[in-house]
Amino acid sequence: MSERRDEEANRLTGRVARYARVGTNVGAVAARLASAQLLGRSRDDASNARLFREALGNLRGPLMKLAQMLSTIPDALPAEYAIELAQLQSNAPPMGWPFVRRRMAAELGPDWLSRFATFEREAAAAASLGQVHRASTKEGELVACKLQYPEMQSAVEADLQQLKFILALHRRMDPAIDTTEIGEEIAARLREELDYRREAKNIALYAEMLAPYPTIRVPKVHDTLSTRRLLTMTWLEGKPILYFTQHSLAARNLLGRHLFDAWWQPFCHYGAIHGDPHLGNYTAVVDAKDQPQGLNLLDYGCIRLFHPRFVAGVVDLYHGLMANDRDRIVHAYETWGFVGLSNELIEALNIWARFIYGPLMEDRVRPIAEGVAPGQYGRREAFAVHRTLKERGPVKVPREFVFMDRAAIGLGSVLIHLRAELNFHQLFKGAIERFRLEDVAKRQAAAFTRAGIDVPAA
Repeated sequence: MSERRDEEANRLTGRVARYARVGTNVGAVAARLASAQLLGRSRDDASNARLFREALGNLRGPLMKLAQMLSTIPDALPAEYAIELAQLQSNAPPMGWPFVRRRMAAELGPDWLSRFATFEREAAAAASLGQVHRASTKEGELVACKLQYPEMQSAVEADLQQLKFILALHRRMDPAIDTTEIGEEIAARLREELDYRREAKNIALYAEMLAPYPTIRVPKVHDTLSTRRLLTMTWLEGKPILYFTQHSLAARNLLGRHLFDAWWQPFCHYGAIHGDPHLGNYTAVVDAKDQPQGLNLLDYGCIRLFHPRFVAGVVDLYHGLMANDRDRIVHAYETWGFVGLSNELIEALNIWARFIYGPLMEDRVRPIAEGVAPGQYGRREAFAVHRTLKERGPVKVPREFVFMDRAAIGLGSVLIHLRAELNFHQLFKGAIERFRLEDVAKRQAAAFTRAGIDVPAA
């Protein structure tokens, strides 16, 4: 059985079929863009961006996730494209019961159904890489069975080739930012998402990191009912974050505080971030009066782990911006992996840094952003940076920076939806209080070892 599953992992026939489906759609828009440039015609970026979104809109699988990732990384693509791709939703219809039955038998054996007390035939949720079914164990515990679609590794490898093509086209047409590292980082994270054993380790890590925060709930994995392509974990009951947008400010702020802690505390103390903070990855625990009491973290496929020195760079940049200490600011950028920084490029990066750190620097109660729609969060600042880079660049974006940046934007967008108003300055000060690089290294080594995760290389 395992040999057959390994054969499925990355079959040539699967990749070829995927190339045919995806290449036609992506290639048509790319050809239109390239011909406009070669012939000297002006490009209607808004129109072409709409075509590009429509070309991807009917595709199930990794390319949908890739497009969503790119839309939330400022300046990975032109603004018009980012706005259009942000509208893509992972709402493909779920696979039917015959698929589920075959897939579960492939993962747990022909008697798989007897290992559960109940198993719902209809999927509770369907996303780009798999779908979730509600079930219960023999002991009566409600569980979520996350089942990967067939031949996803073939699809991922084929779609990553298309990603290289898209980013290479962007670099030729607009070389202000070298997106090579962006492509490599996205590829690494997406490949990791296919390995549910790795996700199970991430869950164990988060359970330990968030143990001091009992109102933030992490599921428990059932190892005997899990494989590389099936993840069975406790079912966390809750309501979507958007359900609470009309609740009282106190209720929204409570959720905002939980979101802040769930994201920043693991990073500041262990060098780990949730790299995909969007509305679908959180639900709220409610009481009998329908008021939020806690937060459920639902997905752990896209977890980015950093060497403690990168965490120290984030803290250094905060202190450098607060004190207007240019040397400390530049040192932080270099710690992250930026090289060859001129004065102009440093100022361009500072535009972005002051935007990201802005809410953390003002000692007052405030929303995360004022007068900004969730889908537009960071766009104005990205445009200003891009304009400078076009004149003074290019700059190569380091790999480690990619998901840190993307996750910060994602978290900000969720807080905008929630309309939370908090003193982010005091919250962040609490997270980095008594920060010492060696303490992060010790905590990281101990927790990662217990979870069976390799400590990030320097």
